Amino acid sequence: MASQPSDAAVATSAPTSAPTVVKIVIAGGFAVGKTTFIGSISDIDPLNTEAAMTEKSIGIDDAGGVTDRKTTTTVAMDFGRIALPGSLWLYLFGTPGQDRFLFMWDDLVRGAIGAVVLVDTERLDQCFPAVDYFEGRGVPFVVCVNCFDGVARHTLEDVREALGIPPEVPVMYTDAREKAATKQALIAVVQLAMKQLKK
Repeated sequence: MASQPSDAAVATSAPTSAPTVVKIVIAGGFAVGKTTFIGSISDIDPLNTEAAMTEKSIGIDDAGGVTDRKTTTTVAMDFGRIALPGSLWLYLFGTPGQDRFLFMWDDLVRGAIGAVVLVDTERLDQCFPAVDYFEGRGVPFVVCVNCFDGVARHTLEDVREALGIPPEVPVMYTDAREKAATKQALIAVVQLAMKQLKK
């Protein structure tokens, strides 16, 4: 009589299903922390398209007065992935921050369930294009105030008022360097997208 296969053998031979993949976009102004945000939480080595900033960008790119701490810039996109329990994978796409790359956003955002708009309160004007973009296309988004050096310089309500963001858009603090903080931001995006799907 043939022996029965063990439970371990059955589990090993069982076909694995393809993961469910969802796409989230990380946007915001130049040097707001998008590359850092993706790098802090990605399970894989993030793909980034950083190039050295040179004098040729003077007068073309608005560096927002942060060239003392920023020597490279994203020229296409950043990409990272997070594998979650239940075969759910989050694909993270970071947009380039310079205005001259806005033409790429439609391709980067296509198919996304939602977005994170990173904000530097010292250069608040640089996040307006991202807020306007997602509002105009009906893409769910959360606004995350990146606390550089771990310091929140303005209240969330002040940021909401300054950006003219409606009450249904979550506004929260984050630290793009910290995995736990970026995780909370992504959870907020997924929850917001699910809530909108149920409407």
